[in-house]
Amino acid sequence: MDEMLNYPDALTRLRYVVHRLRAPGGCPWDMEQTHTSLIPHVIEEAYEVADAIRSGDPAQICDELGDILLQPVLHAEIASETGAFDLDTMAHGLTEKLIRRHPHVFGDTSAATSDAVLKQWDAIKRTEKGTEHEGLLHGTGNGLPALMRAQKLQKKAARVGFDWPDATPVFAKIREEAAELEEAIASGDKAHMEEELGDLLFSVVNLARKLGIESEPALAAANEKFTRRFHAMETHLREQGHELGKLSLEQMDAAWDEVKRGV
Repeated sequence: MDEMLNYPDALTRLRYVVHRLRAPGGCPWDMEQTHTSLIPHVIEEAYEVADAIRSGDPAQICDELGDILLQPVLHAEIASETGAFDLDTMAHGLTEKLIRRHPHVFGDTSAATSDAVLKQWDAIKRTEKGTEHEGLLHGTGNGLPALMRAQKLQKKAARVGFDWPDATPVFAKIREEAAELEEAIASGDKAHMEEELGDLLFSVVNLARKLGIESEPALAAANEKFTRRFHAMETHLREQGHELGKLSLEQMDAAWDEVKRGV
């Protein structure tokens, strides 16, 4: 057995294991991976971490965070093979970034609230990236799921005062967008329907933000609740000798209402 497999430093041991997986005689799958081929895995692991956190199970959270830790270590190993960068370069860059963007902790500025911290972070980030003369929303959330990006765009606009004072007028906006969607449906214009539906969804995300709720996990929780209740309804009907596809909507609704009280 390789001596490094018994190395007491966990991170050093992890780096060695990943190095061996990529080295000649290592794992064929790991050796084939590139930054691009790993994109789906990065995304999948991030969602699995989110799901574990929602479960509240510390062991599951730890396990999934370990899986996502593999991603930067593996990407760093791939990059080190061409001399592009390595894990130390990555860690050094992150540490310096954190210091630069927290001058209220490591420097002489002040930021007494989370909102002040975020405004300062955005200003420093825009200066670092040379985008201070670009539009405020330039590059915001590119690549994020649509719900998350909508909320991030709204938050950034709110930091300069472009925002509703509270949730009340957002309800009016939702009703307005719903009415416009009904008009679009009546017109039969699919493109117009899609546009108005998008506006309605954007307004609902705005309401979530004003209520201090993240829309992505809220919808994820609703998905899980629907799944649980549908499965319970399916089981309930099967136990009564019924098959879903052969029942009327009214019969399924009645069963849904029955299981809803307990799930």
